[in-house]
Amino acid sequence: MRVLLLTQVLPYPPDSGPKVKTYYVLKYLAQHHQVTLVSFVRDSDQPAYIRHLETLCERVVTVPITRSKTRDLRFLGESLLNGQPWMMLRDERPEMRQALADLAAGEPFDIVHADQLNMGQYALPFENSRKVLDLHNALWMLYKRTAETSALTDPMKYILTRDWPLLKRYEGDLCRQFDAVTAVTDEDCQLLVEAGARDDITVIPIAIDTDEQAQVNRRPSGPHITHIGTMYWPPNIQGITWFLENVYPLIKEQVPDVRCTLIGSRPPESIVQRSHTDRTLTVTGYVEDPQPFMEDSSMMIVPLLAGGGMRVKILNALAQGIPMVSTTIGSEGIKVSHEKDILIADEPAEFAQQCVRLLTDYELNTRLTQAGRQTAEQYYDYRQACRPLGEIYRKLVPST
Repeated sequence: MRVLLLTQVLPYPPDSGPKVKTYYVLKYLAQHHQVTLVSFVRDSDQPAYIRHLETLCERVVTVPITRSKTRDLRFLGESLLNGQPWMMLRDERPEMRQALADLAAGEPFDIVHADQLNMGQYALPFENSRKVLDLHNALWMLYKRTAETSALTDPMKYILTRDWPLLKRYEGDLCRQFDAVTAVTDEDCQLLVEAGARDDITVIPIAIDTDEQAQVNRRPSGPHITHIGTMYWPPNIQGITWFLENVYPLIKEQVPDVRCTLIGSRPPESIVQRSHTDRTLTVTGYVEDPQPFMEDSSMMIVPLLAGGGMRVKILNALAQGIPMVSTTIGSEGIKVSHEKDILIADEPAEFAQQCVRLLTDYELNTRLTQAGRQTAEQYYDYRQACRPLGEIYRKLVPST
């Protein structure tokens, strides 16, 4: 089939959750169909990234996108006037509309596949193609949770408190305009139906390549906690701040020589400053190859207090054999169980205690390492996990 894939971020390199999710969907589709990729790009996206994607796709079309506080304020004003969600308006670009209109004038596509809610608006004009909406999470619930758990001094708390009900209505309405909708968890399916979507959503979990994500040969030089994730994403900032303020001091009381390394692009100054006053804390910023940190890691943390969808960092850690402690929200939607292949805790004292167990109990650490790798191989390799997407395509275009 001829497939048009629309993405909000360039899906290579797969170095963040959304990019991992999209990259392995693209990789699966490219093995079975002729794929044209149309993606927004940022200044940080390099020509080599596009060249790699061209080895998978029939064609790659990119549209630059920049954001600024001035633009965001303008889109917020538009939202106040027209009642549309601010989060969707800020991704409206006439350049993307024109690029897609040029493509639509050529040979038709069998399937237009919109990756993430933001790109759904761009798929609708393709009236002669079947359309698939591929949702990474129930976005309205993600922002509802973020609003509820944000500090009273954070202006985003009030923007999201207004925006999430608008987003809920938008998300449900948009889902009904697509021929098929996919979600990554059963929980997200239920939330999308609550928003007004049909109840025939297909669950396709986020997937990885377990061959590429080989088990790491870990040799930590001492008790070492790691966290990996984009540090400009509000739920990550919130979760790490909670950990550093409420959990990490309790761990240091019991494991005085513990170290903690936070890996991820664009960490806020509030977190960077903590590393200047705490010698046990390292904030790396973006790291092209985190492998050395993983090899020196005793364990990983996922201290999310808000979120939705699935955490790719957990899938990668399972595949790499890195045991971890997560909150309930952090592990939501992933086939893991407390004490089997992960440790789960939500209160500061309990979260700290579970970390201490992993740092000091070699047998427990080894058992979770082995069980986690088995879980990744069984459920989350893309060659297996993406098969339902092929079934959706065949049902939508049965004659191809």
